[in-house]
Amino acid sequence: MSKGIPNVQKYMTVLPHTIGVDQTLAQAEKMMSSLQVRHLPVLDGGRLVGILSDRDIKLVETFKDVDAEKVTVDEAYSPDPYIVSPSMPLNTVCETMAAKRYSCVLIEDNHRLVGIFTWVDALRAFSEMMETRLKN
Repeated sequence: MSKGIPNVQKYMTVLPHTIGVDQTLAQAEKMMSSLQVRHLPVLDGGRLVGILSDRDIKLVETFKDVDAEKVTVDEAYSPDPYIVSPSMPLNTVCETMAAKRYSCVLIEDNHRLVGIFTWVDALRAFSEMMETRLKN
C-alpha cells in the first residue's frame, strides 16, 4: 500500500518571522543572525510584498557607498516571491523550486502568510520520507 503525497503544510515552518520594508539592512542581518535563518518575508503595511535573503543583503552591501545602517529593506528585497497554498502537493513545490532555483517558498492562506518552506525543509522532508516510506 502506497502513501499519498503530503502537502507542503506538513513540512513548512509555521508563522515565519517577517521584516518591514522600512527596516535597515543592518536590522535584517541582526535578525537573521539571531534567528539563524536566511530568509525573511517582507511586509509593507502588513501586506506581503516580497522576500529578503541573506544573499540579497550581501549583494547590496557590495555596492559602493552602501551603509547597512541607512539602506532599507525596500532597496534590497526580491518582489514577487513564489507563493503557494498550504494544500499544494509537496512534489509540485519541490519540482518548481528545483526548476526555477528558488531557495524558498512562501505559504499563504486566504492572503495571509502562514508559513515558509526552504530547501532545508525540503531536505528534512526527504530524509523523513526515506526513513518512513522506503525503509525495509
